Amino acid sequence: VFIDVGCNHPVYNNNTYLLYKKGWRGINIDLDKKSIDLFNTFRKFDFNIKEAISSKAEEVDLFFYHSKSPINTINKDLVDFHKTKPKKIKKVITKTLDSIIVKSPFANEKIDFMSLDVEGNELNVLKGFDLKKYSPTIVVIEYLDLNINQLEITNFSLHRIINSEIYKYMINNNYNLVNWIHSDLVFVDNNYRN
Repeated sequence: VFIDVGCNHPVYNNNTYLLYKKGWRGINIDLDKKSIDLFNTFRKFDFNIKEAISSKAEEVDLFFYHSKSPINTINKDLVDFHKTKPKKIKKVITKTLDSIIVKSPFANEKIDFMSLDVEGNELNVLKGFDLKKYSPTIVVIEYLDLNINQLEITNFSLHRIINSEIYKYMINNNYNLVNWIHSDLVFVDNNYRN
């Protein structure tokens, strides 16, 4: 079972597509309706839902560039960093990941793989998710360091990663960093590694 938050497209550049092709099933979440419409067409056996996910349910600004844009976000800091102006700003109500899981067909399933790519809101998604209860075996988290000049892999550093809030949060929740691929950090549950 997988969870893909910020799933964007059912096939292209998707961390769960090959798992789906091998018979895995899971939850795909994106804040863009057209993206979820594509998932409902091409990934019919998954639970696909349009929501903005964060640490709690609240009204926030959605910085909307265009449909199916991978940079639509609820993170104002990222918008300011990019210096690109969104097409419009919409009000949306966020939900926690826990609240989505309990209403899904996978509420009582072991989560094997989780992917978080929510344009700078990854830590808030984690804070609205009970890592100890669900304990996904592998967690892939997009890491965007907004303290560097350009979000390019050549500007990232391991030192900054291990001093990041995301790294510390995962380590404190019994996970270990096992890989770093472009802007994705790959963590494994320490209980699985033992």
